[in-house]
Amino acid sequence: MPQPTGTDSSTSSERALPAELVKRLAARAVAGGAPSVEVAAPATGSKIVDLPQSSIEDIDKAFATARIAQREWAARPISERTAIFKRFHDLILSEQSEILDILQIETGKARTHAFDEVGDVAINARYYANASKSLLESRGRNGLLLFLTQVNEIKRPKGVVTIISPWNYPLALSASDAIPALIAGNAVISRPDNQTALTALWANELAERAGLPAGVWQVVLGRGSNIGGELISRADYVDYTGSTATGRHIAAQAASRLIGYSLELGGKNPMLVLADADIKKSAEGAIRACFSSAGQLCESMERIYVHTEAYDAFVKAFLAEVAKMELGADLAYNSDMGSLTFDRQLTAVSAHVEDARAKGATVLAGGKARPDLGPYFYEPTVLADVTPEMSVYRDETFGPVVSIYRVDSDDEAIEQANDTSYGLNACIFTRDTSRGRTIAAQLNSGAVNINEGFIAAWGSVDAPSGGLGDSGTGRRHGSEGILKYVDSQTIAAQHLLPVAPLPGMSDETWAQTMTFALRAMRFLGVK
Repeated sequence: MPQPTGTDSSTSSERALPAELVKRLAARAVAGGAPSVEVAAPATGSKIVDLPQSSIEDIDKAFATARIAQREWAARPISERTAIFKRFHDLILSEQSEILDILQIETGKARTHAFDEVGDVAINARYYANASKSLLESRGRNGLLLFLTQVNEIKRPKGVVTIISPWNYPLALSASDAIPALIAGNAVISRPDNQTALTALWANELAERAGLPAGVWQVVLGRGSNIGGELISRADYVDYTGSTATGRHIAAQAASRLIGYSLELGGKNPMLVLADADIKKSAEGAIRACFSSAGQLCESMERIYVHTEAYDAFVKAFLAEVAKMELGADLAYNSDMGSLTFDRQLTAVSAHVEDARAKGATVLAGGKARPDLGPYFYEPTVLADVTPEMSVYRDETFGPVVSIYRVDSDDEAIEQANDTSYGLNACIFTRDTSRGRTIAAQLNSGAVNINEGFIAAWGSVDAPSGGLGDSGTGRRHGSEGILKYVDSQTIAAQHLLPVAPLPGMSDETWAQTMTFALRAMRFLGVK
């Protein structure tokens, strides 16, 4: 089986960001009170920026500014807030060439996977700009006593929301989470990963170009271990995407303050190929499902369960697709997969593959690093004969590695797919979508895609997205994706008569009167 090859037509200088752009973006951060850190490009190892870091004093300054700005921002009509993000939508599409370069240089991913992030932010901006008015408007509710108790529910912004976003999807997971929080009337303090901070700062700058007032969305910088606790101790709500271990720690910190939180965490996602699946479409879909952003995606498939009737044909077709993949991270649409982002990712991926190989797994494709292409390139890798004592069997790899298993029935595929503490994403390939939906409902997963790997559910932002079990709690997208950033307040006005005995009426008579009224409302079907 031929191995994936890579071409590298870009020089390091062609991959370098303009010095003026880097300087301008870095200066936007509320930072500088702590020593800077050097950030390098994963695909080349060349320096991107000496990134300023935030001190406790910088964080205090950011929150003080945010609290003042938030009050004025929340007082603006919802129509003004949404109009800004309609302009933001248009700007991110028209200015995409620059952010695609930044994304690729900071992450090492292929350009087509960088564009997924541009599309994600545009979709979320459009959706919440159009849907937020109806989701946030005051609503009349049924009162205790018909005609006498008038009740309204209003939505109040939480205040200052902290968004702690990771390095793997730095545009989508910073801007797309900030958009509903801001439209809801909150201020946002973002803490992107140092590796991909310029991407978040670019989005922040673009939002202000679209009309967002200064101070409403700010960016602070620093390692989570240094400033994460400081952010949580000052926030009114915390939104985090990252590892399950860190998510548990953040949940405990937030709970100690009785503030809300939303966590999207890890995954060990299964793909099911049923006996009737279209083999060609399944193989092509598996490439997208397993190797987007070099597998550094919480939604990525790391396990494929193939019905025995389709197994041989699927494996042959899938390996043929893998063999055709081009590796590279030059700034053009000419690569199928880019680089891993860190040395630690390369180490973790290599360790999983070598542990599996040593314990008897078969490497059907890939299985080695590609230092000839760049420091952290690793070939898309397909394993068979994986068994439970191998670390790759149950632990999240977060890289371009997938294991294939033969199953004899749909029930066995469901059982194996559910044999995990995670529950973020799954996918099913079948010609019978009705059957696929029936199986999907039996999978312990926050989302299930039929005949697509992850982007069908992820991109359908009118529906909620989030995980079960060790994959997290809370939801982004849909109504839940904005309502988590507000508190509901009930305002009840009583008219004409009190909710109490009338003058001269005994408590017993009052209780009897209310008993009659409650029975009448039950009979009439009053909610």
